[in-house]
Amino acid sequence: MDTEAKPPERDRSSEPATGSEEGSRSSRIRGSSRTTSRAGVSTPWRRVAAVGAVCSVFVLLLSAFVVRPYLIPSGSMEPTLRVGDRVLVNKLAYRFGSAPRRGDVVVFDGTGSFVREPPPQNPVTGLLRGAAASLGLAEPAETDYVKRVVGVGGDRVVCCDRRGRIEVNGGPVTEDYLYPGDEPSRVRFDIVVPDGTLWVMGDHRARSRDSRDHLGEPGGGMVPVDMVIGRVDWIGWPLGRLGGLPDSAAFDGVRAPGGAHG
Repeated sequence: MDTEAKPPERDRSSEPATGSEEGSRSSRIRGSSRTTSRAGVSTPWRRVAAVGAVCSVFVLLLSAFVVRPYLIPSGSMEPTLRVGDRVLVNKLAYRFGSAPRRGDVVVFDGTGSFVREPPPQNPVTGLLRGAAASLGLAEPAETDYVKRVVGVGGDRVVCCDRRGRIEVNGGPVTEDYLYPGDEPSRVRFDIVVPDGTLWVMGDHRARSRDSRDHLGEPGGGMVPVDMVIGRVDWIGWPLGRLGGLPDSAAFDGVRAPGGAHG
């Protein structure tokens, strides 16, 4: 007779399902890991997008108020500026009491002087193109021009003396920046620049439409100083032409209208 007491068997129905619990915990860990992974991937992209947006706004503000990139669309300013050059226009050059001087290369809005009215365009297209142009990625507006200041308010500008040179206030100007082989002008003129306006011409005189082409129109080809966007101070692209615009002493000897040196 078996007198040894047998231990009672445990009732496993009341014990937690260990395998099930571990599986559940494992699935939660894997799910949490996937969520963290997705969050980790999306967060850097959001940061990149945010930084890109801030940089874009900064560049647009810089372009609007300080320095604006400008794509040269034509050869009217060769050899100083070439087609495709990206120049930097100093928009602060004339903001604090300074005024354009003879010899400055300026960008200006020709509305009212070189063109009567801006050409019509789709508002959305115009906005996108304006944003691209402000970054130097597209050609500027059709009403924007880049030329050299030859006469300022009060100057008498005449073409030409016996040697074919332009005269400013009775003195001849040796324009060392002209395109090789170009005459200073084939169009004869004798004008006095009204105060608050500019007489401007391209360096490639044979290919430039400038103040000479608007002599018979209202305003006589003069550009109001208020329409000047800024002064071209630097060439930013291509890298082989990187640097400031070459200096010219062409107007150093020109006298002011009253007789003193300008």
